[in-house]
Amino acid sequence: MSQSSVIGAGTVVRGNLEGEGSLDIFGRVEGDVTMSGDVTVGDGGSVRGHITANKISVQGAVQGDLHGSEAVLLERGAKVVGDLNAPRIGIGSGALVRGSVRTEGEPAVAGGAKRAPVAALKPAVFAAKPVAKVEPKPAPMREAEPIAVAAAPLPRLKEREPERRPPPPVLPSLGKGAKAKKKGR
Repeated sequence: MSQSSVIGAGTVVRGNLEGEGSLDIFGRVEGDVTMSGDVTVGDGGSVRGHITANKISVQGAVQGDLHGSEAVLLERGAKVVGDLNAPRIGIGSGALVRGSVRTEGEPAVAGGAKRAPVAALKPAVFAAKPVAKVEPKPAPMREAEPIAVAAAPLPRLKEREPERRPPPPVLPSLGKGAKAKKKGR
């Protein structure tokens, strides 16, 4: 059975935390948190530092990077200023993130057992195809064929008009050797 520790509401911890097992934070931590188990930052909890753990769940506020070896989950009300890095990342409706999100690596499997590679699960390759040039097929459609939907043509932009500039200023011309009169005298 994994041990779990709790930092209660109203508690302030200044300094880095390291440990075995899981940690629930409902107070304030000013320093890096490194745990072998799961870390939960509860509603009203805050961490000012990086968090490294197996699974990280945030409902409060974190100012620092989150690195989960299995997953990082941001629930409603979470506020994170920092980078998220884990094989699985979940961001709930109402959670705020300012930083980069990176999913890399494989999640850790419980019990240290290795997974057998699955050849069927390969990422699909998508290629952009023009939709506007779809022509109807002369043969009748069967039920198994997908239905092609043509996109509405985009409205044409107005022909480029010549750039309009204001007219040049009108300056009075004086004959050679003539002097201008001053106004107001």
